[in-house]
Amino acid sequence: MNKQQLFENIKRKKSFLCVGLDTDIKKIPEHLLKEEDPIFAFNKAIIDATADLCIAYKPNLAFYESMGVKGWIAFEKTVNYIKQNYPDQFIIADAKRGDIGTTMAAYAAAWAADGPLAADAVTASPYLGFGSLQPLLDTAAAHDRGVFVLAATSNPEGAEVQRAVRADGRTVAQSVVDAAAAVNATDPGLVGVVVGATLTEVPDVSALGGPVLVPGVGAQGGRPEALAGLGDARPGQLLPAVSREVLRAGPDAAAIRAAAETLRDAVSHLL
Repeated sequence: MNKQQLFENIKRKKSFLCVGLDTDIKKIPEHLLKEEDPIFAFNKAIIDATADLCIAYKPNLAFYESMGVKGWIAFEKTVNYIKQNYPDQFIIADAKRGDIGTTMAAYAAAWAADGPLAADAVTASPYLGFGSLQPLLDTAAAHDRGVFVLAATSNPEGAEVQRAVRADGRTVAQSVVDAAAAVNATDPGLVGVVVGATLTEVPDVSALGGPVLVPGVGAQGGRPEALAGLGDARPGQLLPAVSREVLRAGPDAAAIRAAAETLRDAVSHLL
């Protein structure tokens, strides 16, 4: 699925919901631990119960990396399962990669080319300088994928960097959004940004020309009713992401659906 298909799917499903697959092996129900691949088994239960209610899935790579080879296998199986069974779903690999030169180019080849790990979009950190992301942006554009760049994150420690004011009067976070907007001016929708749902001070995203991924809705403290107009976002620009609120309802299908449906309806005012 590409970026244009994502926006068309939002309109068709009348949903903005992105479900985070932050699958922690320590929290998987005991009976699933007997499965050959408990992480994949849990993810499959979440996916099958929510696919008609959401428009995207966002696996958080840290939880898969922590399991070593078994985690990587579970991640790849999860991505392939979504692609094969729910091709209308947009997959965001929440990898938060950031580096320079050939190392960034290698990350780009892994996450935005045609390799087995490639998803429809990947998250990236611009805090080695926005220009350091160029290999990733070029690779994503060449393969019709997207990049979500961290702009304003919800962790308190982020403020000392992201809210720092530059000589031109803009915050660092705003300069990230503006740099992304400059890319989108020539390649519309290539770059989205990440803005935490729990923040009260956020950059202006009205001129971004791309989507805004908003993690932290629900159990992590972000209130759905507070999202309207976040950063002066345009209608249809925000993609609220929920993880714990849905995952902790699993693996019971009815409970998963109830949690996802409640959150989908809670953010429907953003349509």
